[in-house]
Amino acid sequence: MPPYFLDVGPAECGGSGAIADRLPKGCATMTKLTLASHPYLLGFDQLERLVERTAKSGNEGYPPYNIEQQGENAYRITLAVAGFAEDDLAITVEDRQLVIRGKQRDADDARVFLHRGIATRQFQRSFVLADGVDVAGAAMEHGLLHVDLTRAVPDSIVQTIKIQTGPASPGKIQTGGQS
Repeated sequence: MPPYFLDVGPAECGGSGAIADRLPKGCATMTKLTLASHPYLLGFDQLERLVERTAKSGNEGYPPYNIEQQGENAYRITLAVAGFAEDDLAITVEDRQLVIRGKQRDADDARVFLHRGIATRQFQRSFVLADGVDVAGAAMEHGLLHVDLTRAVPDSIVQTIKIQTGPASPGKIQTGGQS
């Protein structure tokens, strides 16, 4: 959920510091505070959408998981998936989002349970991956699913911009001899 701040309106509504539920109707409004609205943060609209998408994912607490840093550019996500076979799990990357799904098959309908305390519910757990982070592999071990991630170190690029003289119209500026 994006951050919001309370705008209490003009002085007749109670001025600053008033509590919204004590104000007359129509005085308190919620205004969306956006990351991309700052003048020094150009082109960060995608980051804002990423934060909103992460907040909306609404992952519940099942299955529990750990995220470990295993090196400068290596990470491991470990999910507790006891009772799931490898065939019951699916790992995909969809639009820079790692999605892990689990669905157990009830293979034996002839069983009669006197008590059923082990859940056989399905789950979907999502993790948003940063640019340059890729899935290196996955392995099952003692009821734990390990998903290894690596981050590629980007090359440092320095670009020199030629300054032109005379009037220039937007979109018509030449950089480095290209038009």
